[in-house]
Amino acid sequence: MANKTGAVVKQAEALAAPYAAALGLTLWDVQFVKEGAEWYLRYFIDKPGGVTIDDCEALSRAIDDPLDQADLIDRSYLLEVSSPGLCRELTRPEHFAAMRGRPVTLRLYRAAEGLGKTVTGTLLAKDETGVTVQPQGGEPLCFAPADVAAVHLADDLDDDCFTCIEEEN
Repeated sequence: MANKTGAVVKQAEALAAPYAAALGLTLWDVQFVKEGAEWYLRYFIDKPGGVTIDDCEALSRAIDDPLDQADLIDRSYLLEVSSPGLCRELTRPEHFAAMRGRPVTLRLYRAAEGLGKTVTGTLLAKDETGVTVQPQGGEPLCFAPADVAAVHLADDLDDDCFTCIEEEN
């Protein structure tokens, strides 16, 4: 089903992109996932100054009928539109490029020697060799893609981002 869900995501993103642009929104990410017995098509949107509930509702209303008409998904699902949040996950090259120089938190699959499974620092780069961060007061560290479970934007003034990252485990 992974290939099918990937195809659904690409098609659902292509369908929604012009509607989002017309509303002044950027599609941050699109996910098609199964949780329990339910399937969810999730759109994460962003815009300068932040996303409101009205933005989420406007995109949801705009894409509801076109999604039904396109019949991209061969099962029942729930449509969700929301902000990616303060501690948004960085998953795409454009995410990393836009957030370069900002504080991020990396969750690692295995504890790094002397660092544990969570590393926070300033995002310096993301390329085929890995994710490079500079911890406060430390030297830059590069983590191979195979070692990184997730990268989230961290708000260095608010510990809530660290809480939501821990809750994902």
